[in-house]
Amino acid sequence: MKPIRTYLPLLVLVAGCASTPTPPPAPTPPDATFNWYRDAARTQQVLRIDTASSLITVTVRRGGTFSRLGHDHVVASRSIEGFVAPDAGRADFRFRLDQMSVDETALRTKAGLDTQPDADAIAGTRTNMLTRVLEAERFPLVTLHAERAAGKGDTLLLKVELHGVSRTVEVPATIERSKGGLSASGTLTLRQSDFGITPMSVMGGALTVQDPMELAFRIVATAPP
Repeated sequence: MKPIRTYLPLLVLVAGCASTPTPPPAPTPPDATFNWYRDAARTQQVLRIDTASSLITVTVRRGGTFSRLGHDHVVASRSIEGFVAPDAGRADFRFRLDQMSVDETALRTKAGLDTQPDADAIAGTRTNMLTRVLEAERFPLVTLHAERAAGKGDTLLLKVELHGVSRTVEVPATIERSKGGLSASGTLTLRQSDFGITPMSVMGGALTVQDPMELAFRIVATAPP
């Protein structure tokens, strides 16, 4: 039996259907946070996120009695921008939702997913993710602020702002430092409901999206020219 195209986007399962009108976009947030790093660079080392080497992936999984008829999905950002101040123990970075990719073959393989959506399913996932679920025109950015958790080694306090909602979580991280920069990697689980999203279902709940979403990151920062 051919899998049902469930179009499981970044945060929620949405059946492929015509999109509804979206409200006017909100203005892009000011760069006051990034300006902090411009000022800090006068007295301490400030590193810039290496976009080409950094990656954030989010895996969302299907559930329900008929889960075998749907697909899990991997959504990825390769357009991360931001700064790190190692001496201050903080970092700020962000990425645009409309620059995310959906279901890259290599990332699906790495995530161990056992189904392969076709091109139409991937296109539908991306369209619904941006227009119906995340309202990317109103909330175009995901922003993240990280600080070292006091007395906990490389554990980070990570504040995530998505769809107008902010949540802070503790994240064990692997941080590797070098003379010219650093890298930080780790995994965490967030819940859709924590950001005001109710996981949707179809067929009377027989095919649903699970509330948890699995996020993995590798952020590389280097000294700017």
